[in-house]
Amino acid sequence: MSNGNNSVGECSSSTSLSSQQDIEDDRMIAVLLSEEYAKLDGPVAKQLSNLAPVPHIPRINSFIPNLSDASLDHHRLLERLNFYGLCEVKVSGDGNCQFRALSEQMYKSPEYHKHVRKDIVKQLKDNRSLYESYVPMKYKRYYRKMRKSGEWGDHVTLQAAADKFAAKICLLTSFRDTCFIEIMPQHQAPKRELWLSFWSEVHYNSLYVIQDAPIRQKPKRKHWLF
Repeated sequence: MSNGNNSVGECSSSTSLSSQQDIEDDRMIAVLLSEEYAKLDGPVAKQLSNLAPVPHIPRINSFIPNLSDASLDHHRLLERLNFYGLCEVKVSGDGNCQFRALSEQMYKSPEYHKHVRKDIVKQLKDNRSLYESYVPMKYKRYYRKMRKSGEWGDHVTLQAAADKFAAKICLLTSFRDTCFIEIMPQHQAPKRELWLSFWSEVHYNSLYVIQDAPIRQKPKRKHWLF
């Protein structure tokens, strides 16, 4: 009986040690991940280090604000840019602005937007199960529509971009109650960080701290861009 009790005690002790080791391993992994994510933090992230990001919920575009609301939103975004010492590298407002802004961040030029769109649409097509629940229409119709140049990107295409490019995509927005949205890859650690400004439901631009902003030729403005 004594040997049996000792076996139980040894088993309990072993389980406890194993559990404690698991906790230590989890802590170590958390520290390592934190350090890896910190390496991604560029100048823009440091400027916004006091802001807590809002979790991202993928959704398609559902409405375009009226002129009055759009004007207020644009003013709010400009105030935030000024407050945090950030500026936009502006891209054309031709319906491809999300893809142009992503292209500018990744390739230092907005002109690769067709390539970026193609990669994102392939991600949507090849990984239907990841995105279909966010799309309130026939899924094939949705991604086929997204193939077309000039079709506005949405928050589903942003999630697909984060997954495809292994990127943490961060948005400084003009939303009244949501200043900073962070979009993380769903099944891998991010390898890069992309920063966009988002004039809510109207336009995306590429985002930099003022002193690091590249000088590029200004795109032609569309009549609805202020």
